[in-house]
Amino acid sequence: MREELTAALTTARGLLRHHPLVDGHNDLAWSLREKFGPDLRRVDLAAPVAGTHTDLPRLRRGGVGAQFWSVYVPGTLQGDAAVTTTLEQIDLVHRMIDGHPDDLELALTADDVESAFSRGRIASLLGAEGGHSIANSLGVLRMLHRLGVRYLTLTHNVNVPWADSATDDPVAGGLTAFGREVVREMQRLGMLVDLSHVSAGTARDVLQVAEAPVVFSHSSARAVCDHPRNVPDDVLRRMGAGGGVCMVTFVPDFVSPQLRAWNLELSAEMERRGLDRTDSAMRAVVAAKHLADRPRPRAALAQVADHIDHVRTVAGVDHVGIGGDYDGTDELPDGLEDVSCYPALIAELLARGWDEDECVKLIGGNVLRVFREAETVSRSLCTRRGPVTAGIGECDRG
Repeated sequence: MREELTAALTTARGLLRHHPLVDGHNDLAWSLREKFGPDLRRVDLAAPVAGTHTDLPRLRRGGVGAQFWSVYVPGTLQGDAAVTTTLEQIDLVHRMIDGHPDDLELALTADDVESAFSRGRIASLLGAEGGHSIANSLGVLRMLHRLGVRYLTLTHNVNVPWADSATDDPVAGGLTAFGREVVREMQRLGMLVDLSHVSAGTARDVLQVAEAPVVFSHSSARAVCDHPRNVPDDVLRRMGAGGGVCMVTFVPDFVSPQLRAWNLELSAEMERRGLDRTDSAMRAVVAAKHLADRPRPRAALAQVADHIDHVRTVAGVDHVGIGGDYDGTDELPDGLEDVSCYPALIAELLARGWDEDECVKLIGGNVLRVFREAETVSRSLCTRRGPVTAGIGECDRG
């Protein structure tokens, strides 16, 4: 067995040398902002960076060929503050790329990704996480695209006025009329519509109106772990039928059903005591008392592989990818502790019977196909219609 795993790991590393692994989501930019502020001279990404999951040496060891860097800002920021902070994060990522020209290269198209990879650079793409970043303005959306943003996650953890989040109480009932205009304009621009974080109702509404394939940049399978951030099977099937990709994430609470059940019990106990279940310090205190006989379960690499296998079974091998969410979560599954660990995940799939061509699709081939299809649809739509100029007030009048 040890020899088989060693051989699979060797094969996995060989695949990553010749085919770009395209990860759908990494929150290093916000982590750097919180730890070091806006001055990137305070951190050397070319050396190990303590307290993060990501730096250039580990990206190289992990065989990462392309990364969607999230320009996330918290949902507590709204309006002008959200737009300003998003622009600052875009600036930070551009400066990060410019500061490491031998390792990172800005990519705006699928061809750019392959070109950068062929020169030994890690293709760097930008993704905005949460529709609050555009402050209900399609003009802002267009400017984010001009600055290099190539996907927008329609919501984060809270609703926006035009779309419901998976982790908030539903208000819009899915996607409003203005939300549909946001999707239409994104696809006219060639910006990928990202359905991670949205409610199942919002996802179904998007899939009904989408003219190009969509992505889930960092979500797993709800049938494997019943968390609202994960994707139900009916949505996976519709996404696959439309040509999209679900990029499976590594966030432990989305991966491990045992950990999910443990966390739900803890949250219920905190609510019973009238405590704020989002208070991490108090959660630790209550867990030590209420769950002292049941240590907190840990997620494992094999469980991530279970999600990948499930998405493949339901949506098809052409519709699954990887979106680790490194530096966007406090802990990772055992075996996937940082960005150097991707070869181990590919080796696990090879050991499960995946062939090399299937692994190439998973690691990047599928999402690059979606990217190209979005570009093709954009060219067609731009010949048929101009920019959408309607505002939210015009579209969503009560």
